[in-house]
Amino acid sequence: MKYNRHRMEETKTKLNLVKNDPWLEPFEEAINGRHQHALNKEDELTQHGKKTLADFATGHLHYGLHRTADGWVFREWAPNATDIYLIGDFNNWQEVKKFRLKKKAGGNWEIKLPADTLKHGDLYKLKIHWDGGEGERIPAWARRVVQDEQTKIFSAQVWAPEKEYKWKKRTFKPNTDPLLIYECHIGMAQNEEKVGTYREFRENVLPRIAKDGYNCIQIMAIQEHPYYGSFGYHVSSFFAPSSRFGTPEELKELIDTAHQMGITVIMDIVHSHAVKNEMEGLGNFAGDPSQYFYSGARREHPAWDSLCFDYGKNEVMHFLLSNCKYWMEEFHFDGFRFDGVTSMLYYSHGLGEAFCGYGDYFNGHQDDNAICYLTLANRVIHQVNPKAITIAEEVSGMPGLAAKFEDGGYGFDYRMAMNVPDYWIKTIKEKIDEDWKPSSMFWEVTNRRKDEKTISYCESHDQALVGDKTIIFRLVDADMYWHFQKGDENYMVHRGIALHKMIRLLTASTINGGYLNFMGNEFGHPEWIDFPREGNGWSCKYARRQWNLVDNKNLCYHYLGDFDEAMLKVIKSEKNLVKSDVVEIWHNDGDQVLAYRRKDLIFVFNFSPNRSFTDYGFLVPAGSYEVILNTDNPAFGGNGLTDDTVEHFTNYDALYKKDKKEWLKLYIPARTAMVLRKRKG
Repeated sequence: MKYNRHRMEETKTKLNLVKNDPWLEPFEEAINGRHQHALNKEDELTQHGKKTLADFATGHLHYGLHRTADGWVFREWAPNATDIYLIGDFNNWQEVKKFRLKKKAGGNWEIKLPADTLKHGDLYKLKIHWDGGEGERIPAWARRVVQDEQTKIFSAQVWAPEKEYKWKKRTFKPNTDPLLIYECHIGMAQNEEKVGTYREFRENVLPRIAKDGYNCIQIMAIQEHPYYGSFGYHVSSFFAPSSRFGTPEELKELIDTAHQMGITVIMDIVHSHAVKNEMEGLGNFAGDPSQYFYSGARREHPAWDSLCFDYGKNEVMHFLLSNCKYWMEEFHFDGFRFDGVTSMLYYSHGLGEAFCGYGDYFNGHQDDNAICYLTLANRVIHQVNPKAITIAEEVSGMPGLAAKFEDGGYGFDYRMAMNVPDYWIKTIKEKIDEDWKPSSMFWEVTNRRKDEKTISYCESHDQALVGDKTIIFRLVDADMYWHFQKGDENYMVHRGIALHKMIRLLTASTINGGYLNFMGNEFGHPEWIDFPREGNGWSCKYARRQWNLVDNKNLCYHYLGDFDEAMLKVIKSEKNLVKSDVVEIWHNDGDQVLAYRRKDLIFVFNFSPNRSFTDYGFLVPAGSYEVILNTDNPAFGGNGLTDDTVEHFTNYDALYKKDKKEWLKLYIPARTAMVLRKRKG
């Protein structure tokens, strides 16, 4: 018990989370309580320190179907079952005594079979009996699930190819200086009106991402899901990579190739809820609707038509923690973006909550079991790979989410800055251009907790879905269809292109962790996302990316794509930029001008739609400056009103001699932005 006593003593001293934020002091007891809850649960699951949490998270090596030295073994946890049979191609889908599982302790079931009983590619399921009922089920730990094209029925599949995938890049260290994420979906990544594949993504899209300068891909919809249109957020088989995109080996080759290109690969993991389906999913696995999920009113998510995991059960904890480790070990994912964290944290799922003050985070309406799970998930992930990346998609602003566990936080490396896209959409929708205030913009993109890193973004897949609009579509609307050919641009197109670049530059240049872009948004993809469904005739017309548009140099799309590439190059040119302070130099809401500094870079914006300024002065460190990026460059669809080859020298002012600052005076055309770098020496 020595280990346990040591763990219990950890929260006796004031945690750094509270030390760093005096406003949290009234809630210190609650913060300590959550921290202690995680410590106690870790102590329990590791048998008081006899093993690590990563050792505990190895259910995928025990449960499911595995080849052994002399045959096969299959195991399942189904405490409510009275009888289980393995059925499939190998026994004509009949309940045969030879394939009857034996009941073991703890609600576990097992069967061992000779080597020649099963073969690679066989389809199978479980036939489970319980008091009062029976049903066919896909094993909870199945690693391969496929859908019959004719019947549309899903089955598990024996996946044991003769040759295992041989990794070319065995070790990989993620590049996080800075983390530049390309959010993508394998199925809709191709130009053709169809479901794309892992192979096509590797061959056609990865080179584009590398060329653009992104160093990380965040892949959506990897875990198997019955309904393609769910965007992968209604998961049925948590350990099976979606077969509609190809084989597990093809996914491994995609990740391996990305690593060879220096691209980090993180997975959009869904542990916040599960699909309600019973035959494909875990909804009523063995006659017990609450085997994996909460019972009563908390079982069903009121907004998502899905089921909520019971994070208070050790078996559920085991299932989900093992899931994290599995994707990292088997597929070499470098980390995860956890979806729907807000929904997990609160009994209300965050629905109808305003979150106006710190008291809203500590009012007893939080799910301590879910908080404990998220904390331990981060512990496991970073034990498996200390360089792994974890990101929380969380909208309420829960303090400590991306703070270190040792400091009293939940241990995420980053949190999504979900306020930023909301702000940009709201501004575009509700304000005329003359009312865009630089002070408000600067506050919104820099408003964050100093001890927590964030992923900033202008828009993600959410804004591109049917029923919403992307930034470019809100700015240009129908004129994208008629006036996006070079030489035929109208005012709305010129305005949209200018603001699209400025919004992205302001968001990306103020990051304190990383920047995210959704596939195609960098070049102003014109269509919303509408997955094949009955209402559109099961068409893939709007569930694809039209790369031909950005490749066509006669259209304006390439202006935006080329600017995005140049912007990322500038951001990556300053080492440790994300660790540097964003120092405001000047804002004037009347002029709509904003300027700030990061290390040797000066960022200047003029959001005025109709006023250009000559000799506009800013106090900056003395020296000479060169323009390294200008949104008004004709190469990016601008007017080319400035000569960016001119070197800008600061002007001495005795009043600011002590501060070593001088006046930098610039010509700033209307609705443009520029980046200047201080010359060395």
